[in-house]
Amino acid sequence: MDKKGHLYWLRRKLPDQKVLEQMDSLLRELNLHTVCDSALCPNRGECYKRGTATFMILGNVCTRNCRFCAVKKGVPLPVDPEEPYHIAQAAKRLNLKHIVITSVTRDDLPEGGAEHFAKTIMEIRKLLPESSVDVLVPDFNGSWEALQKIIDIQPEVINHNIETVPRLYPLVRPKAVYKLSLELLRQVKIRNKNIVSKSGIMVGLGEGKEEVIQAMKDLRQVNCD
Repeated sequence: MDKKGHLYWLRRKLPDQKVLEQMDSLLRELNLHTVCDSALCPNRGECYKRGTATFMILGNVCTRNCRFCAVKKGVPLPVDPEEPYHIAQAAKRLNLKHIVITSVTRDDLPEGGAEHFAKTIMEIRKLLPESSVDVLVPDFNGSWEALQKIIDIQPEVINHNIETVPRLYPLVRPKAVYKLSLELLRQVKIRNKNIVSKSGIMVGLGEGKEEVIQAMKDLRQVNCD
């Protein structure tokens, strides 16, 4: 706590307006989106100041309706074929050593946008061969052929968030399946044990302590790193 009794981690300085304007200008120029903006993240100013951002591909409209997420829902626009190149250009101009790529969920696409993920990684490899790539992927409706397209390009990290405990899925992730998310993480390690797999979970949604512990055990059972 600070001298006034406030929890220091609840206090945030106002973001540097110049930094925000520079990043926003770059994103507009290259017609790109970040999950930082689309999900209304309150910490985006801190990340932008460090020259980091999580790029969001496949547009900014999601076909799912997860209750916790502020990303727009609805009917997405066609995929921008230039987006992979623009992502690589932005990463190079920001001199990023570790690039994080996520996406909206595109249930309207035959392979859920996996090919677009693969193209984005390949473009980054061309311009920044020494940088590492971390992709946060959707569940691809259980299409392991789609997942394989990404594994074949060998990003350093494949992330898929389980988000919450199974009991809360109908409330929090009504269009997702807990066991399917676990199986995706299992498939990553089965298909390439050298790729780091990771996941994430939110707390504070009404889950119990034992439910969180069980979720952690479930992740370890599928060899999630």
